[in-house]
Amino acid sequence: MHIRSLKIFCDVVDRRSFSRAADDNDISQSNVSHMVQALEERLGVQLLDRSKRPFELTEEGRRYYDGCRQLVKQYEELEVEVRTLHDAEARRLVVASIYSVGLHHMSAFMQRFSKEHPRASVRLEYLHPHRVIEEVENDDADLGIVSYPKESETLAAIPWRSEPMVIVCHPGHRLARESSVVLRAVSGESFVAFEKGLAPRTAIDRELALNHAEVNVTLEFDNIETIKRAIEIDAGIGILPEPSVRREIEMGSLAKVAIGGDGMFRPLGIIHRRDRPLSELAKQFVGLLKADAEFSADLVPASAFQLDEAPA
Repeated sequence: MHIRSLKIFCDVVDRRSFSRAADDNDISQSNVSHMVQALEERLGVQLLDRSKRPFELTEEGRRYYDGCRQLVKQYEELEVEVRTLHDAEARRLVVASIYSVGLHHMSAFMQRFSKEHPRASVRLEYLHPHRVIEEVENDDADLGIVSYPKESETLAAIPWRSEPMVIVCHPGHRLARESSVVLRAVSGESFVAFEKGLAPRTAIDRELALNHAEVNVTLEFDNIETIKRAIEIDAGIGILPEPSVRREIEMGSLAKVAIGGDGMFRPLGIIHRRDRPLSELAKQFVGLLKADAEFSADLVPASAFQLDEAPA
């Protein structure tokens, strides 16, 4: 089986989307679907359970995905090694990022960084928060970008930036008429939340409790994209980072309400292994990321927050 098909299958799983994997590989969505189906036919098993939204890996699919990731990684490392045999200046950097940061902020930055470092091989992977931590801990990624960064015995964290959190609702919701409300104003509302155990859920629950705002959690998801889709069909309100809903606000499919008082913010940070000194390329990547945040008028500089004790 061609290594490209294995990579595309891994991209479908990592991105949780056939269309995004297609865009990443400059092919049509139908070609991606055909490749995955061809893998399933060759193996005689179902790799993805498409009856669920979003789709989920079957037991066979998870085992196949884990093996394919290693094969693709080894092949990419082999290619880099062969290409760089006669080019000592070429370098490799793998960055793992949570979905919301990767999807909304990193594309233009990656293009700019690659232009400034044309000899470097830089890969950005979009993963579930817990997977980002695992990738860095297992040395499969050099850097990880997470929310509510937490240091540990194995991981060090570098503060990056902080994003304002806003109340997000359907445009027809009663709160959509307000420009700003205190958190207590959401008491009694149906609420679309992050799954328990995720850092944003812990932080939001803490703020709601401090402001005596009791909500009715009706749905829970592990990513911002699905939460937004649920709010768009008026399944409840939510609290999300403002940059992550900017496109939907402009399109009119969602409405945002500022949180009064001191507001709420989502801190973002960059994690790396303590026992591995950062490469020169990694240092340049971190430096450019931090400089980029300093010049973004709608963000709070990294110096404005401390490392959180919630899980990343």
